[in-house]
Amino acid sequence: MVPRILLTNDDGVNSEGLWAAFDALKEIAEVIVCAPATQQSAVGRSVSIFEPLRVNEVTYNGVKAFSVGGKPTDSVIIALFALNLKPDLVVSGINIGENVSAEAITTSGTVGAALEAANQGIPAVAFSLQVEDQAEKFDNPKFPGSRFDGSKMVVRDVISRIFTQGFPKHTDVVNVNIPSVIKGGYEVTTLGERLFETGVEKRIDPRGKPYYWINGPIIEDAPEGTDVHAVRMGNISVTPITLDCTSYKATSCFGELFSGSPGQQT
Repeated sequence: MVPRILLTNDDGVNSEGLWAAFDALKEIAEVIVCAPATQQSAVGRSVSIFEPLRVNEVTYNGVKAFSVGGKPTDSVIIALFALNLKPDLVVSGINIGENVSAEAITTSGTVGAALEAANQGIPAVAFSLQVEDQAEKFDNPKFPGSRFDGSKMVVRDVISRIFTQGFPKHTDVVNVNIPSVIKGGYEVTTLGERLFETGVEKRIDPRGKPYYWINGPIIEDAPEGTDVHAVRMGNISVTPITLDCTSYKATSCFGELFSGSPGQQT
């Protein structure tokens, strides 16, 4: 039987990265697209619980897709529980802009969609492509098709390996980050700590009132073995992610800190 892939993202259903992933996968699987109607970067795993969600069928280059008026996580939930698509695997991406470090994956809508799939028992892979100009990450320009040649090759190879060898054990999401120029091969990595140096820029509007932009320069490198370092070196970073955020190393310390009952300190 041909495996079924649910393809989603956070850049929106019209993103060139999404359809590059579709092209990479269409020969090895049945691919169904269900993605946000608009740009939804940095929304993480947020869910629309206070407003209704509308779903429209759209066509992109002759391919039918589902456009969801919500967030990446909403798209996965709608696909699984409203459209009843029953995928064997969820693929999220190709995101325009890398999603490396613990900082990035906890805010990334691309990874958020993959985590939601895993939460519902569906194995998931998130793909992101490094950009040299950070403006590209948010503007999502119409890149020439050749921009995605390397990343399409990686998407197809990674998913082919998973179909052949099975989804990795002890893993909920495989987070794949592809350098803008691939210089090496795969590197299994851990999460770096940060991707950006957080900053806030204050500006004044025409009425003299202040407003703020959250910004900050990208961190150029991180320790060897991290996803940040791998991508900076031109390697394809592959990071196993789990839903369990428990700090097991800290449990003994917590046992000492929180022994006894409230009001009783030992």
